[in-house]
Amino acid sequence: MLLKPPFIILNMKSYQESSGENGLNLAKICEDLAKENDVSIMICPQQVDLTYICKNVTIPCLSQHVDPIESGGYTGWVSINSVKNSGAKGSLINHSEHKMNLADTDLIIGVLRSFNLISIVCANNEITSRAVAELRPDFVAIEPPELIGTGVSVSSARPEVVSHTVESVKYIDQNIKVLCGAGISNGEDVRSAVNLGADGILLASGVIKAKNQKKALLDLISYI
Repeated sequence: MLLKPPFIILNMKSYQESSGENGLNLAKICEDLAKENDVSIMICPQQVDLTYICKNVTIPCLSQHVDPIESGGYTGWVSINSVKNSGAKGSLINHSEHKMNLADTDLIIGVLRSFNLISIVCANNEITSRAVAELRPDFVAIEPPELIGTGVSVSSARPEVVSHTVESVKYIDQNIKVLCGAGISNGEDVRSAVNLGADGILLASGVIKAKNQKKALLDLISYI
């Protein structure tokens, strides 16, 4: 499947609704809808489910986090090698729920690139997004943390954050894709994000906590 914008990236976080078999079922829904609608959907399974889900779906899976380490004595850490060996196609970096410093972010982007893996770096504002863009990741995801999980999207509540971030990142490197995150929950949020210049969205609870996950995803897709 050729990935093309707009991208939908679903972070499964650590919700019960996206754990174990629930996570695989949701991944299968994403896979089916991606194929049926020719839409680029990537998923970020829970860390303990990553290899299992990678082996059972064809859409790209990403790690939710990775640490700046190689293999070795690092109990509880996530090595870049383990992400590659899981079958994942890349990783989120610096999510607001798992922050990292800029030096470690830079190191991880470089190693992921050497493995031909995707880097998606989260940033909380335009200034941070600009600093991250200088590291040349594949994606920058703008996510004001105060809006995450609220159901109030940044594209509607603070559209200038999205448009200014897109402008800043693209000024540094046109090849970097910009994602809009935080509070994305319906198709209108997707349309707003794309109209503001975003290349796609990063979301979680708007789909995962929905009573009907497939219907929620279909609503998102319908506005692309």
